[in-house]
Amino acid sequence: MDKGVRKSPMLDPYKIREDFPIFSSESGKNLVYLDNAATTQRPRQVIEAIKWFYENKNANVHRGHYPLSEEADRLYEEAHERVAKFIGAQSWEEISFFQNTTHAISSIAIPIVEWGLSQGKRRILLTVMDHHSNMLPWRRAAELIGAVVDYVKVTEGGYLDMVDLERKMNDDLILVALPHASNVTGAINPVEKIASLTKKYDALLVVDGAQSIPHLDVDVKKMGIDFLAFSGHKMLGPFGIGALYARKDIAEELTPVITGGGTIKDVTLEKIEYANLPYRFEAGTPNVAGAVGLVAAIEYLENIGKKNIFEHEMKLLHELRKMLEEIDWIELYPKKTFGEHVGTVSFNVKGKNPHIVGKVLGDFYNIALRTGLHCAHPYHYAIGAGEGTVRASFYIYNTEEEVEYLVSSLREIKSKYLS
Repeated sequence: MDKGVRKSPMLDPYKIREDFPIFSSESGKNLVYLDNAATTQRPRQVIEAIKWFYENKNANVHRGHYPLSEEADRLYEEAHERVAKFIGAQSWEEISFFQNTTHAISSIAIPIVEWGLSQGKRRILLTVMDHHSNMLPWRRAAELIGAVVDYVKVTEGGYLDMVDLERKMNDDLILVALPHASNVTGAINPVEKIASLTKKYDALLVVDGAQSIPHLDVDVKKMGIDFLAFSGHKMLGPFGIGALYARKDIAEELTPVITGGGTIKDVTLEKIEYANLPYRFEAGTPNVAGAVGLVAAIEYLENIGKKNIFEHEMKLLHELRKMLEEIDWIELYPKKTFGEHVGTVSFNVKGKNPHIVGKVLGDFYNIALRTGLHCAHPYHYAIGAGEGTVRASFYIYNTEEEVEYLVSSLREIKSKYLS
């Protein structure tokens, strides 16, 4: 692959790559990493922040009345404040830390549905394009406590059917839950418009931000979002740390289902008094080092700027789609784009299983892609990709040369291995 340096006018991915140890490691120096929708690589600044914590500030938080524990407390609480500012929350109390997006949504699904039933409502509106992490928790909650689930369809091109969404909204609606951006096609959903619709019916809006927070400016208050979950590892942060934004006036009425140490003010044999926000949702010893690493990731991204990140990804996205559209044996999803997308492209080599295509690209060309149904089975079935897709997803360290290398490699494997 041509490693020549070609500068981007928006950000310099070649300079950025110098901050990522994996790209200079023995296993990563020739790696073309296009699996960022699954997880991103970590810059040295994040790795060093975690190391610094364990070497200098390691202690458990809450109720340790000695200097080291009090310093860990401060770092952990400041992490809540930093995340709140990052997404436009009103207060640090509206931010709870979880392992990831899946854990966050699973932890609030039953409490929110219970709250909705107490308000005399019983319907949950999901979408066909949901990641399983934002679909299955609501289905399970409905199954356990007696709510009804419905789904917003997608168009033939794979976009959210807004006409169908409006048709399925009514006064019996507890909530609408949907992805801000699809992890399959990268399509960005009109969250602000949907928020205005939910308000008409006094329903909640729950947003899966796993694929949007790393790439887009998000302000939960301005956008009208009631609950938002995202994962640190998809935005340069460590594994095992994610965050939930929960609108304070609603969250204070919810009873947690994951309880234990840290979630209570007082316990007797007769009753439980739960802690104030955010701790009522943070059961057990939290990932303090992960929170420190997440703050370092946020600071790194803010130094670059979300606008620059998005523009860089769009340049790569349009270049790849343009090249693939010219190849008649490539099937793109969607065939033609409509509206805005994050930097994700899903495709297939016609007539070939996506896993085989990805395996060949990985083994012989060192290109890291995702293959399969991407934890979004109903969405793939709806867009006519029942065996799944090959997914390339970009981030700040990807380059135009990597796009060209991917396309040239596809052409080569078609003639050598898949003909």
